[in-house]
Amino acid sequence: MKLNESVYIIGGGLSGLTLAYLLSKRNIHTVILEASSRLGGRIQTIKGGLETPLELGATWFSDMHPNLLSLIEELGLTKYPQFSKGISLFQTKSFEPPQKFFVPEAETPSYRLAGGTQMLIDTLAQKLPAEAILLNTKVKAISESEKGILLETNGGTLEAAQVIVCIPPQLVAAQIAFSPELPDALDIILPRVQTWMAGAIKFALEYDSPFWREEGYSGMLYSHAGIITEMYDHTNFEENKFGFTGFLNGGAASYSSAVRKEVVLRQLGELLGEKASRPVCYHDKVWTDEFILDGKQLIERPHQNNGHPVLQESYMNGKLFFAATETATAFPGYMEGAVVAAQSVAAKL
Repeated sequence: MKLNESVYIIGGGLSGLTLAYLLSKRNIHTVILEASSRLGGRIQTIKGGLETPLELGATWFSDMHPNLLSLIEELGLTKYPQFSKGISLFQTKSFEPPQKFFVPEAETPSYRLAGGTQMLIDTLAQKLPAEAILLNTKVKAISESEKGILLETNGGTLEAAQVIVCIPPQLVAAQIAFSPELPDALDIILPRVQTWMAGAIKFALEYDSPFWREEGYSGMLYSHAGIITEMYDHTNFEENKFGFTGFLNGGAASYSSAVRKEVVLRQLGELLGEKASRPVCYHDKVWTDEFILDGKQLIERPHQNNGHPVLQESYMNGKLFFAATETATAFPGYMEGAVVAAQSVAAKL
Protein backbone atom coordinates (compact mmCIF):
# COMPACT_ATOMS: atom_id res chain seq x y z
CA MET A 1 0.00 0.00 0.00
CA LYS A 2 1.36 3.42 -0.95
CA LEU A 3 1.82 5.97 1.78
CA ASN A 4 -0.58 8.37 0.06
CA GLU A 5 -3.37 5.82 0.55
CA SER A 6 -2.77 5.82 4.29
CA VAL A 7 -4.70 7.57 7.04
CA TYR A 8 -2.33 9.56 9.24
CA ILE A 9 -3.21 10.14 12.89
CA ILE A 10 -1.51 13.01 14.73
CA GLY A 11 -1.14 12.13 18.39
CA GLY A 12 -0.50 8.79 20.11
CA GLY A 13 -2.75 9.25 23.13
CA LEU A 14 -5.90 7.28 23.88
CA SER A 15 -8.00 8.85 21.10
CA GLY A 16 -5.32 8.35 18.43
CA LEU A 17 -4.56 4.77 19.42
CA THR A 18 -8.24 3.86 19.73
CA LEU A 19 -8.91 5.31 16.29
CA ALA A 20 -5.99 3.38 14.76
CA TYR A 21 -7.24 0.19 16.42
CA LEU A 22 -10.82 0.69 15.17
CA LEU A 23 -9.61 1.37 11.62
CA SER A 24 -7.23 -1.61 11.67
CA LYS A 25 -10.23 -3.87 12.27
CA ARG A 26 -11.56 -2.57 8.92
CA ASN A 27 -8.17 -3.12 7.23
CA ILE A 28 -7.62 0.63 6.84
CA HIS A 29 -3.90 1.39 6.94
CA THR A 30 -2.97 4.01 9.54
CA VAL A 31 0.22 5.67 10.71
CA ILE A 32 0.41 7.42 14.11
CA LEU A 33 2.69 10.45 14.40
CA GLU A 34 3.57 11.19 18.02
CA ALA A 35 5.66 14.28 18.82
CA SER A 36 6.99 13.00 22.15
CA SER A 37 9.19 10.00 22.94
CA ARG A 38 6.33 7.95 24.42
CA LEU A 39 2.76 6.91 23.72
CA GLY A 40 -0.14 7.73 26.02
CA GLY A 41 -0.65 11.49 25.99
CA ARG A 42 -2.32 12.34 29.28
CA ILE A 43 -2.08 8.73 30.40
CA GLN A 44 1.28 8.01 32.04
CA THR A 45 1.96 5.16 34.44
CA ILE A 46 5.45 4.82 35.86
CA LYS A 47 6.92 2.12 38.11
CA GLY A 48 8.08 2.87 41.63
CA GLY A 49 11.23 1.43 43.21
CA LEU A 50 9.22 -1.61 44.31
CA GLU A 51 7.50 -1.89 40.91
CA THR A 52 4.26 -0.28 42.11
CA PRO A 53 2.29 1.14 39.14
CA LEU A 54 2.07 4.88 39.88
CA GLU A 55 -0.28 7.13 37.89
CA LEU A 56 0.93 10.58 36.88
CA GLY A 57 -1.97 11.06 34.47
CA ALA A 58 -5.54 9.87 33.87
CA THR A 59 -6.53 7.25 36.44
CA TRP A 60 -10.23 6.84 37.20
CA PHE A 61 -13.38 5.92 35.27
CA SER A 62 -16.87 4.70 36.15
CA ASP A 63 -20.01 2.92 35.00
CA MET A 64 -21.03 6.25 33.42
CA HIS A 65 -18.35 5.58 30.77
CA PRO A 66 -19.81 2.70 28.69
CA ASN A 67 -17.63 3.13 25.59
CA LEU A 68 -14.41 3.04 27.61
CA LEU A 69 -15.69 0.04 29.59
CA SER A 70 -16.51 -1.83 26.36
CA LEU A 71 -13.02 -1.14 25.00
CA ILE A 72 -11.42 -2.32 28.26
CA GLU A 73 -13.45 -5.52 28.11
CA GLU A 74 -12.68 -6.07 24.42
CA LEU A 75 -8.95 -5.74 25.14
CA GLY A 76 -9.17 -8.25 28.00
CA LEU A 77 -8.12 -5.80 30.71
CA THR A 78 -9.27 -5.87 34.34
CA LYS A 79 -10.91 -3.03 36.27
CA TYR A 80 -11.18 -2.82 40.05
CA PRO A 81 -12.82 -0.33 42.44
CA GLN A 82 -10.96 2.53 44.06
CA PHE A 83 -10.35 1.70 47.74
CA SER A 84 -12.23 4.07 50.07
CA LYS A 85 -12.86 2.06 53.26
CA GLY A 86 -11.95 3.65 56.60
CA ILE A 87 -11.38 7.12 58.03
CA SER A 88 -10.93 9.93 55.50
CA LEU A 89 -9.52 13.36 56.32
CA PHE A 90 -10.67 16.88 55.47
CA GLN A 91 -8.23 19.65 56.36
CA THR A 92 -9.82 23.12 56.44
CA LYS A 93 -7.06 25.05 58.24
CA SER A 94 -3.39 24.29 58.72
CA PHE A 95 -3.55 25.19 62.43
CA GLU A 96 -6.55 22.98 63.26
CA PRO A 97 -6.75 19.17 63.46
CA PRO A 98 -8.28 17.63 60.31
CA GLN A 99 -11.91 16.61 60.33
CA LYS A 100 -12.45 12.86 60.12
CA PHE A 101 -15.26 11.39 58.05
CA PHE A 102 -16.37 8.08 56.53
CA VAL A 103 -17.30 7.66 52.88
CA PRO A 104 -19.88 4.89 52.39
CA GLU A 105 -18.72 2.41 49.75
CA ALA A 106 -20.34 3.63 46.56
CA GLU A 107 -22.84 1.57 44.64
CA THR A 108 -21.21 2.99 41.50
CA PRO A 109 -17.54 3.30 42.43
CA SER A 110 -14.66 4.82 40.54
CA TYR A 111 -12.51 2.17 38.91
CA ARG A 112 -8.82 1.77 38.14
CA LEU A 113 -7.09 -0.57 35.70
CA ALA A 114 -5.08 -3.51 36.98
CA GLY A 115 -1.45 -2.87 36.07
CA GLY A 116 -2.08 0.83 35.61
CA THR A 117 -3.90 2.92 33.01
CA GLN A 118 -0.87 2.53 30.73
CA MET A 119 -2.07 -1.05 30.14
CA LEU A 120 -4.79 0.45 27.94
CA ILE A 121 -2.21 2.31 25.85
CA ASP A 122 0.25 -0.57 25.64
CA THR A 123 -2.42 -3.10 24.67
CA LEU A 124 -3.80 -0.87 21.91
CA ALA A 125 -0.26 -0.28 20.60
CA GLN A 126 0.38 -4.04 20.52
CA LYS A 127 -2.61 -4.45 18.19
CA LEU A 128 -0.86 -2.27 15.59
CA PRO A 129 2.20 -2.97 13.43
CA ALA A 130 5.36 -1.48 14.93
CA GLU A 131 6.02 0.51 11.74
CA ALA A 132 2.60 2.16 12.10
CA ILE A 133 3.81 4.22 15.10
CA LEU A 134 6.40 6.97 14.67
CA LEU A 135 7.61 8.61 17.89
CA ASN A 136 9.50 11.92 18.11
CA THR A 137 7.67 13.02 14.95
CA LYS A 138 6.20 16.51 15.28
CA VAL A 139 3.85 17.87 12.63
CA LYS A 140 4.52 21.52 11.82
CA ALA A 141 2.27 22.11 8.83
CA ILE A 142 -0.70 20.51 7.06
CA SER A 143 -1.50 21.42 3.47
CA GLU A 144 -3.97 20.15 0.92
CA SER A 145 -2.55 18.80 -2.34
CA GLU A 146 -4.27 17.60 -5.51
CA LYS A 147 -3.97 13.98 -4.40
CA GLY A 148 -4.41 14.29 -0.65
CA ILE A 149 -2.72 15.92 2.31
CA LEU A 150 0.92 16.87 2.82
CA LEU A 151 2.34 16.79 6.34
CA GLU A 152 5.49 18.71 7.08
CA THR A 153 7.25 17.15 10.08
CA ASN A 154 10.59 17.58 11.84
CA GLY A 155 11.74 14.57 9.80
CA GLY A 156 10.50 15.55 6.34
CA THR A 157 7.29 15.62 4.31
CA LEU A 158 4.70 12.84 4.32
CA GLU A 159 1.76 12.29 1.98
CA ALA A 160 -1.57 11.03 3.27
CA ALA A 161 -5.06 10.31 1.95
CA GLN A 162 -6.67 11.64 5.13
CA VAL A 163 -5.44 13.13 8.41
CA ILE A 164 -7.07 12.95 11.83
CA VAL A 165 -5.71 15.35 14.45
CA CYS A 166 -5.88 13.79 17.93
CA ILE A 167 -3.94 16.35 19.95
CA PRO A 168 -5.55 19.13 22.03
CA PRO A 169 -7.13 21.82 19.81
CA GLN A 170 -5.28 24.61 21.64
CA LEU A 171 -2.01 22.89 20.73
CA VAL A 172 -3.12 22.60 17.09
CA ALA A 173 -3.77 26.35 16.95
CA ALA A 174 -0.37 27.18 18.45
CA GLN A 175 1.86 24.68 16.65
CA ILE A 176 0.46 23.70 13.23
CA ALA A 177 0.20 25.91 10.14
CA PHE A 178 -2.58 25.10 7.65
CA SER A 179 -2.71 25.71 3.90
CA PRO A 180 -5.23 26.73 2.76
CA GLU A 181 -6.09 28.46 6.02
CA LEU A 182 -8.84 26.93 8.12
CA PRO A 183 -12.31 28.54 8.06
CA ASP A 184 -12.65 31.53 10.40
CA ALA A 185 -15.22 29.77 12.61
CA LEU A 186 -12.76 26.95 13.35
CA ASP A 187 -9.74 29.25 13.57
CA ILE A 188 -11.47 31.29 16.28
CA ILE A 189 -12.51 28.24 18.33
CA LEU A 190 -9.29 26.15 18.31
CA PRO A 191 -7.22 28.33 20.70
CA ARG A 192 -10.28 28.71 22.96
CA VAL A 193 -10.88 25.01 23.61
CA GLN A 194 -9.86 24.11 27.15
CA THR A 195 -7.31 21.30 27.35
CA TRP A 196 -8.45 19.08 30.19
CA MET A 197 -5.71 18.42 32.81
CA ALA A 198 -3.50 21.21 31.44
CA GLY A 199 -1.86 22.89 34.43
CA ALA A 200 -2.75 20.07 36.84
CA ILE A 201 -0.03 18.76 39.14
CA LYS A 202 -0.29 15.04 39.86
CA PHE A 203 1.87 13.32 42.48
CA ALA A 204 2.42 9.72 43.50
CA LEU A 205 4.09 8.10 46.51
CA GLU A 206 5.19 4.49 47.01
CA TYR A 207 5.44 2.76 50.40
CA ASP A 208 6.62 -0.69 51.48
CA SER A 209 3.46 -1.29 53.55
CA PRO A 210 -0.13 0.04 53.69
CA PHE A 211 0.31 1.51 57.19
CA TRP A 212 -2.77 3.74 56.77
CA ARG A 213 -5.04 0.77 56.09
CA GLU A 214 -3.59 -1.03 59.12
CA GLU A 215 -4.53 2.00 61.22
CA GLY A 216 -8.07 2.23 59.84
CA TYR A 217 -7.58 5.04 57.31
CA SER A 218 -8.83 5.07 53.72
CA GLY A 219 -5.90 7.07 52.39
CA MET A 220 -8.39 9.67 51.17
CA LEU A 221 -7.51 13.28 51.98
CA TYR A 222 -9.01 16.62 50.96
CA SER A 223 -7.30 19.82 52.01
CA HIS A 224 -7.88 23.56 51.73
CA ALA A 225 -4.75 24.23 53.77
CA GLY A 226 -1.82 22.19 52.43
CA ILE A 227 0.05 21.63 49.19
CA ILE A 228 -1.96 18.41 48.68
CA THR A 229 -5.53 19.30 47.65
CA GLU A 230 -6.77 15.72 47.22
CA MET A 231 -5.24 12.27 47.66
CA TYR A 232 -6.30 8.63 47.36
CA ASP A 233 -5.06 5.14 48.21
CA HIS A 234 -3.01 3.83 45.28
CA THR A 235 -2.62 0.16 46.23
CA ASN A 236 -2.44 -2.12 43.20
CA PHE A 237 -5.03 -4.71 42.07
CA GLU A 238 -3.16 -7.62 43.72
CA GLU A 239 -2.88 -5.62 46.96
CA ASN A 240 0.86 -6.27 47.30
CA LYS A 241 2.13 -2.83 46.15
CA PHE A 242 1.21 0.30 48.07
CA GLY A 243 1.06 4.04 47.66
CA PHE A 244 -0.91 7.27 47.32
CA THR A 245 -1.74 9.44 44.34
CA GLY A 246 -3.50 12.76 44.01
CA PHE A 247 -3.25 16.42 43.09
CA LEU A 248 -1.23 19.35 44.37
CA ASN A 249 -2.26 23.00 44.62
CA GLY A 250 -1.75 24.70 41.25
CA GLY A 251 0.54 27.29 42.82
CA ALA A 252 3.06 24.54 43.58
CA ALA A 253 4.11 24.57 39.91
CA SER A 254 6.50 27.40 40.78
CA TYR A 255 8.41 25.18 43.23
CA SER A 256 11.04 22.63 42.26
CA SER A 257 10.06 18.95 42.48
CA ALA A 258 12.43 18.61 45.47
CA VAL A 259 10.63 21.40 47.34
CA ARG A 260 7.21 19.96 46.43
CA LYS A 261 8.32 16.59 47.83
CA GLU A 262 9.53 18.19 51.07
CA VAL A 263 6.25 20.06 51.61
CA VAL A 264 4.10 17.03 50.67
CA LEU A 265 5.93 14.78 53.15
CA ARG A 266 5.66 17.39 55.91
CA GLN A 267 1.88 17.66 55.36
CA LEU A 268 1.41 13.87 55.34
CA GLY A 269 3.65 13.39 58.38
CA GLU A 270 1.50 15.82 60.37
CA LEU A 271 -1.74 14.14 59.24
CA LEU A 272 -0.88 10.43 59.08
CA GLY A 273 2.19 10.07 61.28
CA GLU A 274 5.90 9.55 60.88
CA LYS A 275 5.59 6.53 58.54
CA ALA A 276 3.93 8.76 55.94
CA SER A 277 7.05 10.91 55.73
CA ARG A 278 9.25 7.92 54.75
CA PRO A 279 8.11 6.76 51.29
CA VAL A 280 10.18 4.48 49.07
CA CYS A 281 9.86 7.11 46.34
CA TYR A 282 8.08 10.32 45.35
CA HIS A 283 7.18 11.42 41.81
CA ASP A 284 5.19 14.32 40.44
CA LYS A 285 4.34 15.86 37.10
CA VAL A 286 3.21 19.35 36.15
CA TRP A 287 1.03 19.00 33.04
CA THR A 288 2.24 22.07 31.15
CA ASP A 289 4.85 20.67 28.74
CA GLU A 290 4.92 21.33 24.98
CA PHE A 291 2.91 18.16 24.30
CA ILE A 292 -0.20 19.38 26.15
CA LEU A 293 -0.07 23.19 26.23
CA ASP A 294 1.56 25.97 24.22
CA GLY A 295 1.22 29.42 25.72
CA LYS A 296 -1.62 30.52 27.96
CA GLN A 297 -5.10 29.03 27.66
CA LEU A 298 -7.84 31.58 26.90
CA ILE A 299 -10.26 29.94 29.31
CA GLU A 300 -13.22 31.41 31.16
CA ARG A 301 -15.03 28.21 32.24
CA PRO A 302 -14.43 24.45 32.63
CA HIS A 303 -14.59 22.35 29.44
CA GLN A 304 -14.84 25.58 27.41
CA ASN A 305 -15.79 24.81 23.77
CA ASN A 306 -15.31 21.07 24.35
CA GLY A 307 -17.46 19.15 21.85
CA HIS A 308 -18.08 22.35 19.82
CA PRO A 309 -20.01 21.79 16.54
CA VAL A 310 -17.12 23.06 14.36
CA LEU A 311 -14.94 20.27 15.80
CA GLN A 312 -17.40 17.66 14.45
CA GLU A 313 -16.97 18.76 10.83
CA SER A 314 -14.45 17.58 8.24
CA TYR A 315 -12.18 20.04 6.44
CA MET A 316 -10.00 20.15 3.31
CA ASN A 317 -12.72 18.41 1.27
CA GLY A 318 -13.27 15.57 3.70
CA LYS A 319 -9.57 14.86 4.21
CA LEU A 320 -9.03 16.52 7.62
CA PHE A 321 -10.79 15.63 10.89
CA PHE A 322 -10.34 16.41 14.60
CA ALA A 323 -10.64 13.68 17.24
CA ALA A 324 -8.95 14.68 20.50
CA THR A 325 -10.97 13.97 23.65
CA GLU A 326 -11.91 17.69 23.78
CA THR A 327 -13.84 17.25 20.51
CA ALA A 328 -16.15 14.59 21.99
CA THR A 329 -19.83 15.39 22.42
CA ALA A 330 -19.97 13.18 25.55
CA PHE A 331 -17.51 13.33 28.48
CA PRO A 332 -15.01 15.56 26.62
CA GLY A 333 -11.61 15.72 28.30
CA TYR A 334 -12.00 12.32 29.93
CA MET A 335 -10.86 8.87 28.76
CA GLU A 336 -14.47 8.16 27.79
CA GLY A 337 -14.38 11.27 25.60
CA ALA A 338 -11.23 10.06 23.87
CA VAL A 339 -12.95 6.78 22.95
CA VAL A 340 -16.15 8.57 21.88
CA ALA A 341 -14.18 10.98 19.66
CA ALA A 342 -12.31 8.09 18.03
CA GLN A 343 -15.53 6.16 17.39
CA SER A 344 -17.20 9.24 15.92
CA VAL A 345 -14.46 9.90 13.36
CA ALA A 346 -14.02 6.19 12.57
CA ALA A 347 -17.70 6.09 11.61
CA LYS A 348 -17.20 9.03 9.20
CA LEU A 349 -14.26 7.54 7.30
